[in-house]
Amino acid sequence: MTATSTKETHAFQTEVKQLLDLMIHSLYSNKEIFLRELISNASDAADKLRFEATTDDALFEGDSDLHVYIDVDKDNRTITVRDNGIGMNRDEVIDNIGTIARSGTKEFFGQLSGDQEADAHLIGQFGVGFYSSFLVADKVTLTTRRAGVEKEHGVRWESVCDGEYELETVEKETRGTEITLHLREEADEFLESYRLRSIIQKYADHIPFPIRMMGTPMPAAEGEEEKPAEIETVNQASALWTRQKSELSDEDYNNFYKHIGHDFEDPLARLHQKLEGKYEYSLLLYLPKRAPFDLWQAEAKHGVKLYVRRVFIMEASEDLLPRYLRFVRGVMDTNDLPLNVSREILQQSPAMDAMKKGATKRVLGLLEELAKKAGEAGDDDTINTDYAGFWSEFGNCLKEGIIEDFSNRERIAKLLRFSSTESDDQNVSLTEYVERMKEGQDTIYFITAESLAAAKHSPHLEVFRKKGIEVLLLSDRIDEWLTSHLTEFDDKKLQSIAKGELDLSGIGENAEEEKKEQEEKAKAAEPAVAKIKESLGEKVKDVRVTDRLTESPACLVSDQFDMSSNMERILKQAGQDVPDMKPILEINPDHELVQRLAKMRSKDKISDFSSILFDHAVLAEGALPEDPAGFVRKINALLKL
Repeated sequence: MTATSTKETHAFQTEVKQLLDLMIHSLYSNKEIFLRELISNASDAADKLRFEATTDDALFEGDSDLHVYIDVDKDNRTITVRDNGIGMNRDEVIDNIGTIARSGTKEFFGQLSGDQEADAHLIGQFGVGFYSSFLVADKVTLTTRRAGVEKEHGVRWESVCDGEYELETVEKETRGTEITLHLREEADEFLESYRLRSIIQKYADHIPFPIRMMGTPMPAAEGEEEKPAEIETVNQASALWTRQKSELSDEDYNNFYKHIGHDFEDPLARLHQKLEGKYEYSLLLYLPKRAPFDLWQAEAKHGVKLYVRRVFIMEASEDLLPRYLRFVRGVMDTNDLPLNVSREILQQSPAMDAMKKGATKRVLGLLEELAKKAGEAGDDDTINTDYAGFWSEFGNCLKEGIIEDFSNRERIAKLLRFSSTESDDQNVSLTEYVERMKEGQDTIYFITAESLAAAKHSPHLEVFRKKGIEVLLLSDRIDEWLTSHLTEFDDKKLQSIAKGELDLSGIGENAEEEKKEQEEKAKAAEPAVAKIKESLGEKVKDVRVTDRLTESPACLVSDQFDMSSNMERILKQAGQDVPDMKPILEINPDHELVQRLAKMRSKDKISDFSSILFDHAVLAEGALPEDPAGFVRKINALLKL
């Protein structure tokens, strides 16, 4: 290889500089993962070449023996990882090496705490890939050429981790990528061949391409010459998902997950099945313990790879699993699709549709198993918290399934977990709620709010606490959409306690007496209702007496089919045009303010008291009064009375 152009010096993207600084300061001690990451990238490059070559065999350039080769040079203290995969062109080198081209980067650095153990988990979630080279090297040289381009269009990238990198065009006879690591002094252990072999067998035994290294010379037998060293294949080079479960250990499964998921932790759970019937396919799917940083980004990729007859075809497709299961990692392999399958063919393929439905069904089954074990004591008497951990990371994704997947809505509903007036933790299932319902109760009650604290302290809960009726507390933004799609569960209607009229007359003891008493109070409060309605005018849709309040003077409710105040606030915060929805003001006839207002004759005082009641209710909803200064002035005047 000879240089054919002048070197250019470029500055790293800011995020890359920060990441390299973390690498230099050895943020985590498990430095051997650099080799796993480089081999994983090399394997991906070989997969991509094999796929592209299904329609253009010339990309193989006469060499279809895809492999990874690792060379150690003790004299120069270097390790070289070489593949003959797809390679990169100049633009791809800049995009893939000079920048971190993925979402969530800002959030990643924002969450770093300085605690090495905690930050190691964050690094693992984010996935550093190529940059892990700097855990062991103070200089890295990458030389690459994309398959199908002339040898003069090779590219060399080099950095000594000083915030800059050099880039030049070079000649490279063979396609693929070669990465040379110039090791730090404290990384001498990785110059030993046996050490590298142990890492490969630990992390990359399942890679479906041969990983080769130079063997050791055979000692000469008496009267014979020493046999020179030969190139040896270090890994098994077989697709792990095609092997029998009985042949595989937990360590095998976990290492494969770390390879495909670019994660540093073991998975939460796994599913390995071979399904036979009209269509045959194999599944090896994993649930991560932690959410990736780009989980909520619109352009976030899915984590399941599609193979056809063990040939990688594509990844990150909603054709493999529905979007609400985008956190799942793993592989799907079938013989029932053509090797040159396109996205259009996938969308129209009965085989793909059947595989997607089958995989979705089995992932939900895996989650049901986790949920069933939640709270059980293990052999060591520790409580199983796997599903609680899953829910805290991916619960909102599962809520999307209620909206998107009508055919599995009932199964997904059973997997949902909520906070309630019985528990602040999100551990209440709809099934448990139904089992705890009061005699005569036929409705599942809930309230949506901006935060758990706002939901817990809502005045709408007052009568429910008095009667001991449990209410689900929903404070995630998606809950507004969730409850508009999930209207029933187990033949019980779901109802917001902040919308429409409330009838609890059939629940609990003395129900008939309470109903009669409430009717009498409503009649007695008619003068107050009339005065408030006249005073507030167009501010409200209606004013009425309520039995949902026991301590507060008033609250706002939405009409049965109107948008809730919380949904209105969410849409406005998102910059959406929202039509003004007039609320209904409900008053507590037993409250002193309401009783005093009923006796007033001065229109000014009636107006002030009515405004105070209305603004008080607005504040209780987590919003601000239209005229905060006027509200304070009226409160001050009230205190002087």
